[in-house]
Amino acid sequence: MKRRRLGKSALHVSDICMGTMTFGTGADEAMSHKIMDQSLDAGINFFDTAEIYPVPPKLEYSGRTEEIVGRWLKDKDRDSIILATKVAGPSGGWFQAAVRQGNTALDRHNIVKALDDSLKRLGTDYIDLYQTHWPDHGTAYDETMEVLDDQIRAGKIRAIGCSNETSWGLMKSLEASERLGVTRYCTIQNNFSMNNRRFEDELAQVCKKEGVSLIPYSPLAGGVLSGKYNDGAKPEGARFSAYLAMEGKRQFKMAQRFVNEKSIASTKRFMAIAEEAGMAPVTLATAWSKQHDFVASTIVGATHTDQLPDIFAASELVLSDDVMKAVDKVTKDILYPMG
Repeated sequence: MKRRRLGKSALHVSDICMGTMTFGTGADEAMSHKIMDQSLDAGINFFDTAEIYPVPPKLEYSGRTEEIVGRWLKDKDRDSIILATKVAGPSGGWFQAAVRQGNTALDRHNIVKALDDSLKRLGTDYIDLYQTHWPDHGTAYDETMEVLDDQIRAGKIRAIGCSNETSWGLMKSLEASERLGVTRYCTIQNNFSMNNRRFEDELAQVCKKEGVSLIPYSPLAGGVLSGKYNDGAKPEGARFSAYLAMEGKRQFKMAQRFVNEKSIASTKRFMAIAEEAGMAPVTLATAWSKQHDFVASTIVGATHTDQLPDIFAASELVLSDDVMKAVDKVTKDILYPMG
């Protein structure tokens, strides 16, 4: 599996990253360990988690995923693993974080406590990539960047990144780091898939000009691009099947963004492209995500090892110009299927 540098950091990672947000809910501990073992065997050295995982976030089991990853890590060569986790952004508004009784922010107190707690759960003395899970535009970027730099100097973090950030927020943070002479973000982890190409509107240019790598999550658009929600299907155990039953709640609105008339229409066309090219839709979606110059590593997810072969098939795959043009044609015909 190919290795790429994360931004301007010293970290080189596999161009596929195994995400863990369902470990502890969608996948039990035994299955989670099998998924990580097989990922490691396939050449994946990059694993991503967060303090609020697993999903859906609940106070009673927040941190469970990090504990599962930590127990798996115990008998591994720590230096062979690039481990990423995240500190929750501010609570209030659209989302109440299921940690610290919902009193979260990206200030010194919260970052230091969150990092120390993650280190304990993961059973390690350092995090390779520490990320802010969503932005805190109400806290001065100076404070956020300075405290993250302090943790790097203390040896608890090797590199830092942001997630779900805007063009304004990313540039604001980079300016603060450069002005203060502290470590800058080397990555941004945002939603990016064939069904959601909004990252290309502005943020891709910021990444290319500023030397920041995208590590996209949800390359399968929450599983939609696999085709499992086609024609009104609501498969048992699937995340959006549960969310679509929660009318009026945040999860219901989120599911409608991913599963709607336009997203299903585009998915069917992408599936036809995959069939003509002789590959699974999951393989197409994963390979397409990797095939962008601003992407360092694509974050995938699984709840069962049966899902891994189609993902791993994308590891050395380079899509032809004809396939890339066919995908672009769907994008032009069905603009912004996720809004």
